[in-house]
Amino acid sequence: MHYDRMVPAVFLSRPNRFIAHVEIQGKEEIVHVKNTGRCRELLRPGTQVWCQESTNPNRKTRFDLITVCKGDHLINMDSQAPNIAAGEWLRAGGLGEIRNLKAESFHGDSRFDFSFEKDGKLCFLEVKGVTLENDGVCAFPDAPTERGVKHLKGLTRLVREGYGAYVLFVIQMPDVKYLHPNDATDPAFGAALREAALNGVQVLAMDCAVTEDIMEIRLPVLVKL
Repeated sequence: MHYDRMVPAVFLSRPNRFIAHVEIQGKEEIVHVKNTGRCRELLRPGTQVWCQESTNPNRKTRFDLITVCKGDHLINMDSQAPNIAAGEWLRAGGLGEIRNLKAESFHGDSRFDFSFEKDGKLCFLEVKGVTLENDGVCAFPDAPTERGVKHLKGLTRLVREGYGAYVLFVIQMPDVKYLHPNDATDPAFGAALREAALNGVQVLAMDCAVTEDIMEIRLPVLVKL
């Protein structure tokens, strides 16, 4: 996926989950943060970031904060990007030959990010974006997520009902070592992920090529449960 109208900025502060203060061309701007996670390890005062200028003149904020520089890497922190990138990856054959790819598919009391047919079986796939990283090791989630636990339990039920089920962790950066569930932050998610894997849910993780204005799914990443 590609972003237009990107401009460099310097992160200053984040007074709440939804906005941040940055400096663009010497002027302080209030920008929208497209990620409600904590992201404390990313958004540090003085950090180089990139923002996308909106084309909507009626918006309260003129820019969206998209990309962050952390060490030698760029990290995309747009929470909408993983689903878009996953859709591109699936259409390009990331899971092999599939048919009837649909976004936002319902089953039971859950809505899953994608459904498709593979090898004659109806399958459902849930996407999770990952930005939490320390020394090349990634973890999910960065905050407790009841919704994430519900999705995993829903995927587990799908397998028992005879459907195919996948959870895809889209790591929004390149060159990481492995991914693990963040049990210290959300032990319920870790337990649900292990139960899902034991019951046949396919647990996948992929890293991404990231530039200031591009994020594309790239290579498989080891998942340690």
